[in-house]
Amino acid sequence: MGNCVASGGGTTAVTAAGAGGEDGRRRGRRWKAPREEQLSSVPGRIFSNDGRSRTAAMFTQQGRKGINQDAMLVWDGLGGEEDVVLCGVFDGHGPHGHLVARRVRDALPLRLMSAVRASKAGLDMPAAAWRKAFARAYKAMDKDLRSHATLDCFCSGSTAVTVLKLGSDLYMANIGDSRAVLGSRDGAAAGGMVAVQLTVDLKPDVPSEAERIKKCRGRVFALQDEPEVPRVWLPFDDAPGLAMARAFGDFCLKDYGVISVPEFFHWSLTEKDQFVILASDGVWDVLSNQEAVDIVSSSPSRSKAAKSLVEAANREWKTKYPTSKIDDCAVVCLYLDGKMDHERDSTASMDNISIDEGSVADPNDAQDQEPALTRNFTVRTVAGSAHEKVLAGAADAVVAGAAHDQNWSGLDGVTRVNSLVQLPRFSEEKAIG
Repeated sequence: MGNCVASGGGTTAVTAAGAGGEDGRRRGRRWKAPREEQLSSVPGRIFSNDGRSRTAAMFTQQGRKGINQDAMLVWDGLGGEEDVVLCGVFDGHGPHGHLVARRVRDALPLRLMSAVRASKAGLDMPAAAWRKAFARAYKAMDKDLRSHATLDCFCSGSTAVTVLKLGSDLYMANIGDSRAVLGSRDGAAAGGMVAVQLTVDLKPDVPSEAERIKKCRGRVFALQDEPEVPRVWLPFDDAPGLAMARAFGDFCLKDYGVISVPEFFHWSLTEKDQFVILASDGVWDVLSNQEAVDIVSSSPSRSKAAKSLVEAANREWKTKYPTSKIDDCAVVCLYLDGKMDHERDSTASMDNISIDEGSVADPNDAQDQEPALTRNFTVRTVAGSAHEKVLAGAADAVVAGAAHDQNWSGLDGVTRVNSLVQLPRFSEEKAIG
């Protein structure tokens, strides 16, 4: 049903047979970006917990590590275009990770809109141009964090997985290990649905990522008590121990191989493609791609599918890792037919969901405690279907291409930690994962 083709510069083009291309080549209309202070009043922009739009639903639940550091976004009608939807999940880490994730949630879409305007092609761009636009937006976002007057990102950061639905095309950019997975109909599959992983988890155990980090004098190794979690360390000290190879923030490792350059993917939709799941690693650590797709597809209500998936992940955490602290979980479910349940919240309209909570007003802001970060576990999906096997092969091609892309430098990119150990010094025995 689909195939993946790796192209130069760390880009993967994911194409589906019989797709209609870029929806008939789009008009060159330019996007109009609102100012940041106007974000809370933008129609169709949803970011609240248990929020829903006309095309998507979202839900997040705090784990047992402290402040919920996950943030989410659905922006229906981005740039005033009815058939354009931008979704994102951002998983913060470190002492100020929750603030970094929210900052990225608010500012990254604006950086993308600016990058599209700078291309002077409007929406009528081929996939290669979209790749450049996403790369430019991610670079500008990281620069914004570095120069921020009040937000300390030296040992804090965030992952980002973003999916832009433009007509019959999906354009995706990813850093870190938040992931996007497609649910597609397949008569040969049990339950009639198959999972297709759309993005690649960028961790230090990926060979090309480890090679880049080591070339920049960073070190990659796992602690003795968690041999399954490779981490990134400074060349001169056993700190900070990031479990990510790429992320926003984390400027203590910027000179040592951790970057914010995203991997880019393109998927041409067919009528079999039903929905996209975006989720933080708290979900993927305990559920496989296929399990997540099955949970969402079997949800009796689309508006509650994201919540059902988060609740299932929490149950799995308690079963699989009873002695570990449950991680934060965040999920966005984007329905590709543009339809949501007919029922609506009796107490609030969709516009109220996006407007009543200002872009800075968040219940977790009142909490001062730093998150107690513990070890992170990653469950790798078994490629049980043809689609997952295709993506598994594509992942190798993507990261291999990234190793030869010299457009980035240590100062231009950044990394993320699933769990961040505090500087300046600690022993391996005392390291917190």
